[in-house]
Amino acid sequence: MPTFVVLLILSFLFQVSSTGAQEDAGISRIQFESLSQFASALPNDIQLLDDAIAIEGFLEALDGYPPDWPAIYGRGHHDPGHDDRLFQVNRERDERRAGNPALARRIAFRWSGELSRFDPEKKGFSVTLGPVFTSTRWGQVRFKADDLPGEFNAIPPADSLDQLLREIAAGKTIEIAVIIVGRLIPDESIVYDFSHDQDGIGLIMPVVRVEEVHYVLSP
Repeated sequence: MPTFVVLLILSFLFQVSSTGAQEDAGISRIQFESLSQFASALPNDIQLLDDAIAIEGFLEALDGYPPDWPAIYGRGHHDPGHDDRLFQVNRERDERRAGNPALARRIAFRWSGELSRFDPEKKGFSVTLGPVFTSTRWGQVRFKADDLPGEFNAIPPADSLDQLLREIAAGKTIEIAVIIVGRLIPDESIVYDFSHDQDGIGLIMPVVRVEEVHYVLSP
């Protein structure tokens, strides 16, 4: 498909639903073969947060500076004041963030996905997906998606279908990038916590109400 046609299609798709995910928002065509190709077609009103630099810049616009993780952690999860300190950080930052225009900006983030069962009726593959963790100066960042569609189905280009079916039948894992577009939920826009896998590592979870889902076939 010519590039300009693809861009026109995606431009239309990005204008769909600005208030919340529709039931079929998780059913979408695989429009691009790489994240860079996808990023180049994003409308100006959507900020792609897919690397540490972009995520850090977005957090700075919202909260100014990282929390003092060592002071909050103290002696760890069993420290009697640990939960109270964490609660206080979340409350103070929520209050300070109120009214920040960055809360209203549309953002896009990536989760990892994998093609599984083929649905002949929808002409697409079911998608299993999970969050991506990004290491930043602020700590580990993991986007949380609210109001997710009940079904995720990726429809490949017609000329790629037979090859994908053969590869999956042969046991090959087909990974895709699942790009979720939405806005932060004002009342619970960012949650500060600690990693359950690494002691003392701060975990930041922006909470996004889902508006759109797009698939990118990883190279």
